[in-house]
Amino acid sequence: MLSYAKDIRPLFRSNDVEAMKLHGLDLSSFEDVSAWADSILSRLEDGSMPCDGRWGKESLDKFRQWQQDGKRP
Repeated sequence: MLSYAKDIRPLFRSNDVEAMKLHGLDLSSFEDVSAWADSILSRLEDGSMPCDGRWGKESLDKFRQWQQDGKRP
């Protein structure tokens, strides 16, 4: 089963974390990512996040699976 700490947090690069903090979202925080998972997934799927290009299918599938499995820390 996927966990935020082991599987999801490493998907967010340092510059992604810093950029989103300016918008009030801390991608390094399990609580923030868990609370905003629907919105984050939507933006990842439409390619508007991260700002410099889409995630690959494997990363998207991993995030989606983590969410569907109950967003374990």
